[in-house]
Amino acid sequence: RNYFKKAVKQKGETGHNLLIMLESRLDNTVYRLGMSNTRSGARQLVSHKHITVNGSIVNIPSFLLKPGDLVSIREKSKSLESITNSLAVNNEIVDWLEWNDSNMIGKYLSVPERVQIPENIQEQLIVELYSK
Repeated sequence: RNYFKKAVKQKGETGHNLLIMLESRLDNTVYRLGMSNTRSGARQLVSHKHITVNGSIVNIPSFLLKPGDLVSIREKSKSLESITNSLAVNNEIVDWLEWNDSNMIGKYLSVPERVQIPENIQEQLIVELYSK
């Protein structure tokens, strides 16, 4: 998908729209919830059908989540060493996500505001690069 083209078509600032779409991706959300220590590891978990969204297996890392969506680990994947190790270490959850440790379910609460995204990204530079 070309997220930049979609971001340009939406109302509001293109750079902010682009960041929101990237933060709404399933693989990024799996990473942010702490199911994986890396984004590439999260992408692999999704691709290998270890993750469900609203109870259905989704194996598309670029799947875009909507507020209210529930992201969880498949029952037979909950004991995977990579997942349990990552969850044991990672306990910082961003404001727009919620994690229930007892049943290993995360919830995509809302679309993040720009100030909530912790990375120091200069999205205007990205917009300028792709606008050429």
